[in-house]
Amino acid sequence: MKRIELTYHAAESPERLDQFITDRVPDVTRSAVQRLIESGCVTVNGGMPKPSLKLKGGEAIVMEIPPPLPAAPLAEKIPLSVLYEDGDLIVVDKPAGMSVHPGAGNPAGTLVNALLGHCRDLSGVGGEIRPGIVHRIDKDTTGVIVAAKNDRSHVGLARQFKEHTIKRVYVAFVYGSPVKDRGTIEGDIGRHPVDRKRMSGTARSGKRAVTHWKVTGRYGAVSALELRLETGRTHQIRVHLSEAGFPLLGDPVYGSGGRISQLRDTELCAMIRRLGRQALHARTLGFIHPVTGEYLEFSSPLPDDMAQILEYLEKNKI
Repeated sequence: MKRIELTYHAAESPERLDQFITDRVPDVTRSAVQRLIESGCVTVNGGMPKPSLKLKGGEAIVMEIPPPLPAAPLAEKIPLSVLYEDGDLIVVDKPAGMSVHPGAGNPAGTLVNALLGHCRDLSGVGGEIRPGIVHRIDKDTTGVIVAAKNDRSHVGLARQFKEHTIKRVYVAFVYGSPVKDRGTIEGDIGRHPVDRKRMSGTARSGKRAVTHWKVTGRYGAVSALELRLETGRTHQIRVHLSEAGFPLLGDPVYGSGGRISQLRDTELCAMIRRLGRQALHARTLGFIHPVTGEYLEFSSPLPDDMAQILEYLEKNKI
């Protein structure tokens, strides 16, 4: 990690943060600087800024540049749970702890590395670092994900995601008990105004996000939900549920940490701590095959850690 410290002197006229850094750091393009700012690698007086921040004088700027990624991901022999595969696409049941594609500080061990080791023929539409990747689920979210083996499949699947015709059903365990049995959460989601590594419904500029939900189980201080995504924004379910007052069990980012102390069931608390991640599973994925035109639908059972929690909740249902 390369660390660069800069100071915007008071004598200088107001200037955009991204332009100031670009002018003073050789060999880093403005677009690269903007990406670093958006990903939380730049601070101004200790805070997380936007690229458009106007510097007025005296600001202390720190930029940390991650080590460069390899030109292309390496194929790795990582076991995969393949639900379906043909010459055009592959559907996988992704485990917890596996990132979908390489990123800063995470060049290996991802789904892309595993896919390259398994089939080697992935579409190039997603770029060198994200070959075949049409959509993503979070590193610690489990469940069904599809990847394209050629550009025709990639474009066809991407169109369906853009038009919101893909069937995506998730299972989540949350703190609290919604008053209604079902509902819809709708609102723009964008980068958090302070913490650039998080997403938020309070961002000044965001994209429309719609989540349909229904309660499938009530267990006192905890509920089980089924969710259908109409859109697919980054961290959409986690943000929507947290800001609605029902954060996911085990979510380390979106506010569930303090809720566990309110549970009186010590065994359930222990199970949540062992979970070590957000209790979210991408159960069902349905789409039109981009080449054959056939409707395909795939489902994945709850992973063991979530299944054990559900079994416990059912046995001790109030």
